[in-house]
Amino acid sequence: MIWLTWRQYRVQTLVALAALAALAIFLVVTGLQMRDLYDSTVARCGDDCETAKNGLVAEYQTLTHYVTSLLLAAPGIIGVFWGAPLIARELETGTHRLVWNQSITRGRWILVKLGAVGLVAVAVTGVLSLLVTWWASPVDRVNLDRFTPLMFSARAIVPLGYAAFAFTLGACAGLLIRRTVPAMAATLVAFVAVQILVPFVLRPHFVTPEHTDVTLSSLVMAPVGGGGESGAPKDGWNANHIQLKGSGDDAHLRVGVLRPGVWVVSDPGAVLDSSDREVRGAPGCADRKTDPFECFATSKLHIEVDYQPVDRYWTFQWVETGIFLGLSGLLAGFCSWWLRRRTV
Repeated sequence: MIWLTWRQYRVQTLVALAALAALAIFLVVTGLQMRDLYDSTVARCGDDCETAKNGLVAEYQTLTHYVTSLLLAAPGIIGVFWGAPLIARELETGTHRLVWNQSITRGRWILVKLGAVGLVAVAVTGVLSLLVTWWASPVDRVNLDRFTPLMFSARAIVPLGYAAFAFTLGACAGLLIRRTVPAMAATLVAFVAVQILVPFVLRPHFVTPEHTDVTLSSLVMAPVGGGGESGAPKDGWNANHIQLKGSGDDAHLRVGVLRPGVWVVSDPGAVLDSSDREVRGAPGCADRKTDPFECFATSKLHIEVDYQPVDRYWTFQWVETGIFLGLSGLLAGFCSWWLRRRTV
């Protein structure tokens, strides 16, 4: 059965390995070049590093975008082109009956297919993820944005969970729909929906966020795309969004903040006074004629912020990977149960 599975998927496997080898060569060559630039500029920049960091990010920004997008797409591609046809093509062409008449039980048939092909899919994604994480580490050290939805999903170990989930999701879609092309379409739609749902709805609640009050007098405006420079303390809070709502006595501010490496999970906060009452009306900090930072510099105002600290990054990686691996196990179990109890 293992030999038969290899014969059926040897072309896809060899193509994937060849593509991975070519990409690995490209990433190693460009990754070493990136490290040389980092060591010669950012690592030796002294106290004024903003120019050196911006130069590194600008040099590799486009390439980083494409490489990250490729890793984000890899699990979906595996689910669509490996998972969905796994069972659907057999059912569509009727070849499954030939195998079952050769003393191969349905349980063993599905176990070998899911296990053998799925392990290859996860292994390919794992190697790709390790390569990309190593390759992008100089830029990631500068940007300090590993918690953002796109970066988090395309680094470290979580792509392995995505690959396992996408593969078993495709297999289940093929088993239920029994047609290859519709199963591929359903897999793509379902996987994309999950990839949107998890980062914005579920991930912020994996661990209870920390809560703090940020004094507005300590804020400076964060540079666009920056990681906390522009005169701010290295580990301090920067303002990245200031919105004025209303006018006159009803005018009020909403201030969003960021901190290098920290994931802010709360919305832009209302400006509060020392009694925790929202500041409204002119001529205070909510006056359209007043520069907010001039007001902040001499005020005792603050905002409330909920955030996930830097040191929770790997906790989130393990939690999300475990969730997707658990879902993969449930989907594989469902496939086995459905196949053994239904007439196909």
